[in-house]
Amino acid sequence: MFLHGTSRINEAGHLEIGGCDVTELKAEYGTPLYIMDEQLVRRRAREYVDAFTASGLGFQVAYASKAFSVMAMCRIADEEGLSLDVVSDGELYTALQAGFPAERIHFHGNNKTPDEIEMAIEAGIGCFVVDNLVELRLLQAIAASKGANVKILLRVTPGVEAHAHHAYASTGQTDSKFGFDIGNGSALEAVRLASDQANLQLLGVHSHIGSQIFETEGFQLAVERIAEFTRKVKEELGIDFPVVNLGGGFGIRYVEGDTPLAVSDYVAAITDAVKTHFAGISDHLPEIWVEPGRSIVGDAGTTLYTVGTSKEIPGVRKYVAVDGGMTDNPRPALYESKYEAILANRANEAGEETVSIAGKCCESGDMLIWDVELPKVNSGDLLAVACTGAYNYSMASNYNRIRRPAVVFVQNGQSDLVVRRESHQDIIANDVVPQRIAKQPVTK
Repeated sequence: MFLHGTSRINEAGHLEIGGCDVTELKAEYGTPLYIMDEQLVRRRAREYVDAFTASGLGFQVAYASKAFSVMAMCRIADEEGLSLDVVSDGELYTALQAGFPAERIHFHGNNKTPDEIEMAIEAGIGCFVVDNLVELRLLQAIAASKGANVKILLRVTPGVEAHAHHAYASTGQTDSKFGFDIGNGSALEAVRLASDQANLQLLGVHSHIGSQIFETEGFQLAVERIAEFTRKVKEELGIDFPVVNLGGGFGIRYVEGDTPLAVSDYVAAITDAVKTHFAGISDHLPEIWVEPGRSIVGDAGTTLYTVGTSKEIPGVRKYVAVDGGMTDNPRPALYESKYEAILANRANEAGEETVSIAGKCCESGDMLIWDVELPKVNSGDLLAVACTGAYNYSMASNYNRIRRPAVVFVQNGQSDLVVRRESHQDIIANDVVPQRIAKQPVTK
């Protein structure tokens, strides 16, 4: 397994992250356990800020909290000078409860409810990313009713389909549930309509071309398309865009063969393209916003499991089951995502057998990793799966009424619990038994 960030094999032959021996973390917090390398999270955030600072352009780096949204992460984003991208009232509430400055929060989503819009306006968030005409009219009506002036970006699809590892991850092409299409003229009409709304202040446009992207060409082409659109808007409507948001999608290394670029390379490609294609459209180059999520937290996360049972089918496969699975990592089942793993308590031992890692859910599709080489696996061993910091905790579920794991941040030999493991009481906390059912006699 590739060792990310502060991960290393210590003298005892155990995996160590942030100076913490994972066998000791297991003893204190149990498994499954999400372990976040705080130093690596902060380093990635600073790489973005430093790269944009070096470009000389105005910018905002907004952490896409959908990747991993907990109060402690919102605090770190604030401390590192990031803005915050939210897509629901739950993510917004988490940010506000963490004390994140509302004026640096951007609200995304293709179906914001009236309650969510009201909550965000009352909180005084910095910007809405408007996805469709229904939302545009609804936002204007609610803002007017509250006497508020609301800043907005319009999400547009520039017709760029970036390379991504799964078709569902490509969202910049014309056929998408997101945004106004530039090619068919709907984006221009949306700009015209938005500029006429008394309570909405149009800052510019937003584009997101995909996820887990390893090249710069898609971003550069998106910049070119958006610049062409910006020039057309200026010429036909006389409207300037002070802000252009180019979204996220910057890739990370999950497995051998993944070839992400350095953060500075992505940023340089984007900012150079902006300087080239936006030159002369208006007196000033636009402020550039981006929304990295996975690339800030993805490779900083490791999930620790305890091995339970195993099953060997002669000549076919050996299954090794762990105490988690698709409830804490649904990505293999959803996207056929690939991961690397190591026996964390015997990390210095050579591989002896090829096994497939199964989860404990009552689903044949609950498989975490197919065909991974490990030392001979025993019940009670600890299995560490790398790069689970993004879209693992945030997509976790209680399927089979399995409790969601705890989350710890580790740094400089210290571990801090940031999310408690769910209890059995948590599982039934929202259950209600109506009186008419409670009064029925129990049949035997």
